[in-house]
Amino acid sequence: MTTDTPTAPQATRRFDDLPGPRALPVVGNLLQIQPQRLHLQMEQWCRQYGPVFKLQLGPRKAVVFGDHAVVQATLRDRPDGFRRTSRLREIVEEMGLPVGVFSATGDTWKSQRRMVMHGFDPTHVRRYFPSLQGVAQRLVQRWQQAAAGSTAIDLQADLMRYTVDTIAGLAFGAEVNTLMGDDDVIQQHLDTIFPAISRRVFAPLPTWRWFPSQADRDLQRSLVAVNAAVDGFITGARARLAADPSRREQPHNLLEAMITAADQPGSGIDDSQVAGNVLTMLLAGEDTTANTIAWMIHLLWANPLTLALATEEVRRVCDRTALPTLDMVEQLDYVEACCHETMRLKPVAPLMPQQALRDTTVGGVQITTGMIVFGLMRVDSVSDAHVPQAAQFDPQRWLGGEGKPGQVASAAKRISMPFGAGPRICPGRYLALLEMKMAMAVLLQNFDIALVDTADGQPPVELLSFTMTPVGLRMRLQSRETAAA
Repeated sequence: MTTDTPTAPQATRRFDDLPGPRALPVVGNLLQIQPQRLHLQMEQWCRQYGPVFKLQLGPRKAVVFGDHAVVQATLRDRPDGFRRTSRLREIVEEMGLPVGVFSATGDTWKSQRRMVMHGFDPTHVRRYFPSLQGVAQRLVQRWQQAAAGSTAIDLQADLMRYTVDTIAGLAFGAEVNTLMGDDDVIQQHLDTIFPAISRRVFAPLPTWRWFPSQADRDLQRSLVAVNAAVDGFITGARARLAADPSRREQPHNLLEAMITAADQPGSGIDDSQVAGNVLTMLLAGEDTTANTIAWMIHLLWANPLTLALATEEVRRVCDRTALPTLDMVEQLDYVEACCHETMRLKPVAPLMPQQALRDTTVGGVQITTGMIVFGLMRVDSVSDAHVPQAAQFDPQRWLGGEGKPGQVASAAKRISMPFGAGPRICPGRYLALLEMKMAMAVLLQNFDIALVDTADGQPPVELLSFTMTPVGLRMRLQSRETAAA
């Protein structure tokens, strides 16, 4: 299969023909790689060397593409032409993590995908909405305490609590209440895993195997605790299904829906694969959604007009005296546009590594079996050549002339791919948007934002620890009830 675009060069180039940063013998470019800012390095190299360049990662050859059409074509050529890298799979398995749909490949991925898609079906998610309301209420109570005490809120940490509680309640039917206390053990353990995966994938040598550091020993304890929690979620769900067989016809949460789908004859799914997807939802559902909401609050604060428009919509649509209903949340078109505009400027997955399963041609470059291909997800989406006034935070670009979504096929919609593309597009995108809109609804419904900043007064640093995290964001709130008094 050829994944060229109409503007791709006619002559096919080989790896050795490509420009790129100078590589050293044996280690190649590995010593230049800074895992926590790798996306920024690659975007800078893209500006320096052009929309396609090469990297030598030890013995592995990698080609990096910044052209959105080429990136999209490779994403659509999954799972047959490309897969997650074997290096990622090796690290995940070595850590003892069960394999979920995120890292699964081949027939295993196909069978798991059906199960996960069944669990993330919008009809199922809507049925679980009351659980999301309960978590949102706890978030409001936590922020009311902070507002009453004029306390600065650690924005990302609180939003991580919100997403962990949401996933545990909405997806697993488990009551995990990190928002109303500081005993957030699960969250603390989860927060060690993604950074460790990221470090190990790009490490020149596997030093953790020979000389484990204190961080490596702490990680091992976290892995044991997280796997035990996952097993507990599954055991509890199976007990509920056994006690009430009618739940198989109408599952009460995503985990029950997954188990029911897995138990169908010929599904090819066992409890270890269900466990892998429980862990995937905990990890991916915590980081990606929480980080996007944090970035959105930062961008809204930096753009007072958009904040005013989002606030007006929330207060017009939502009843101040009650939690937002599903119908109210689904009417928040401008807030949803803010979500999409945030993901265009601050995609929490700013680069996408894949591995070629066959010889092919991508963007006029010869790609051989086993070669790594990186897709840079925001090079074109923040370029004036592709998106008018690309640096501007303008949610209106996602809306039509009457302020309704979907009426104008804007350049941003064609280029931005925050949930990926093709068959492996994120199955939880509907739930993620619902969580984002609910968090913004209860924030703007109940509070006036007094300040969003960092300790040093500088813009938040983009830290890549598998997902792109804003570092050090703080928020101060004033309760609307206090303001009215």
